[in-house]
Amino acid sequence: MEAADSRGVAIGWAGIVETFGPPSWTRPPGGPRYLLPFLPLHLAALRWPVVVVGAGAAGAAAALAAADAGAETLVLAKPPMGQSNTRWAQGGMAAAVGSVDSVEQHAADTLQVGCGLADPAVVAFITGQGPAVAERLVALGVRFDQGLASVGKQREMTLEGGHSVSRVLSAGGDSTGRAIQTALHDALAAHPRITVREDLRVVDLLVSDGRCVGALATATSGEMLTIAAGALVLATGAVGQIYRETTNPTVATGDGIAMAFRAGVILQDLEFVQFHPTTLYIAGAARVLISEAVRGAGAILIDREGVRVMDGKHPDLDLAPRDVVSRAILERMVETGDTHVYLDASRVPDVTRRFPGIARMCRGFGIDIATDPIPARPGAHYMIGGVRTGLDAATSMPGLLACGEVAATGLHGANRLASNSLLEAIVMGQVAGRAAADSHVTPDPGRFATLDDEPPVPIERESTDDPQLNLDDMLYSLKSLMWRQVGLVREAFPLEDAQEKIRFWENVLLSRPAPCAQPESSRFVDLANMLLVSRLTAAAALARTESRGTHWRVDYPDTNDAEWRRRVVVHRTPDESS
Repeated sequence: MEAADSRGVAIGWAGIVETFGPPSWTRPPGGPRYLLPFLPLHLAALRWPVVVVGAGAAGAAAALAAADAGAETLVLAKPPMGQSNTRWAQGGMAAAVGSVDSVEQHAADTLQVGCGLADPAVVAFITGQGPAVAERLVALGVRFDQGLASVGKQREMTLEGGHSVSRVLSAGGDSTGRAIQTALHDALAAHPRITVREDLRVVDLLVSDGRCVGALATATSGEMLTIAAGALVLATGAVGQIYRETTNPTVATGDGIAMAFRAGVILQDLEFVQFHPTTLYIAGAARVLISEAVRGAGAILIDREGVRVMDGKHPDLDLAPRDVVSRAILERMVETGDTHVYLDASRVPDVTRRFPGIARMCRGFGIDIATDPIPARPGAHYMIGGVRTGLDAATSMPGLLACGEVAATGLHGANRLASNSLLEAIVMGQVAGRAAADSHVTPDPGRFATLDDEPPVPIERESTDDPQLNLDDMLYSLKSLMWRQVGLVREAFPLEDAQEKIRFWENVLLSRPAPCAQPESSRFVDLANMLLVSRLTAAAALARTESRGTHWRVDYPDTNDAEWRRRVVVHRTPDESS
């Protein structure tokens, strides 16, 4: 699928890059090509015309589209299935279905929030699909609070930051993601050409003659196997667990980005990580998202003295773009010496009825959201960058497609418009699934005999004098480092220092023999992927010497269109030490 620019000229990805000037290439050391040693021809092999890695909104949409197009499809869900970012999406899905809205206005708001890097062709295509996606979800059983009897009637839509009108569809108040994921998973289970497996974990992509021909996987039993794929779709989701403060579930370890990078696939925009302004902050408790829809309904941010945080910060006050609100909260925390601010929802009519999930969660900590201010602070929420794709969901590698949060389509630019992610996931998931069904070749395990990169051979080691590693301590150190030095506010020396420390930790981790037994093997793979994605994020942040959208450099505080209205593109280079 190709897009058209404002002159009506068909453009592919090369045209999109040219729109913003030449990309700025960042080529950090690659590290080892594979995380685990294996002998490909000694392993059991599965064969599937289409393999989808990930079962959130994007992965499910891709699988359904591929299967509807006639392809037998395998879906590999990282356990526990259902714990993707889709499930925790409280606010809803943006779609121009209200009578006072239009897809053109939705596109204009997306471009405005994208700070000059959102691609107009991509934005027009994806926002233009909003009404059709809403109707598709209704057909699958999603019951939106606004009814959706037919597109075009006036509805009570939700207002969120950066939107010029109320256009966010919700289901079950603040349980939209759960409702959408349930409907999609029910459809997966009912489809005769779809098989879902939770017992297989993809570890690395396998490439022969420059084409992705499958993947290396481990089973919960500890067994390793290969999967020959006619076409493979990455829909592995988020990276938020690389940060100490995050709204993301524990499965969000950046697996797809890490696997793609090791395989030589091009990445982009990794410096743009969106922080959600309001996560519940109670010492010792898991960080949980407080939906932007609560502020859209009238809640305000205050400090401990009751002073509004957003006064004088932006004309839209508490509904300013998320990067603006997050930095304003951080600034107020520094000024007051507090660890958080407060979200006051006492002015919101029927707040406990409108947001039952948030009310129930806060009640568990003795907080009545109708009367008590909610302690909150920013948390890592959404990775804008990822595997570079075009509007056909194709990556830089034949046989490999990507969709959802793992992909970087150019929709979000430098800052994501609230609630656009579910729409993008489903639209691009459908595109990826159809493309995979149309373009797949016959899956052939025989191609594993001619892999482009020779895998390391397993070595029997009876004992080792290496000191034992505390993976939990390394993980906590990484998350704290990323929060301090590659978080909301960035600067050259801390970014350089972060890369150096992370590279050292990677070398220490990967110099030890990888564990074979579960769950130690999965913990090892998670941490290795998180270290790699963290290092790449720091490298991209160091490369962009300006401030734009979610990327804020205190040493380069201004936006520089003359130099930086372009992408930071990340690609692996061979590592002589690996």
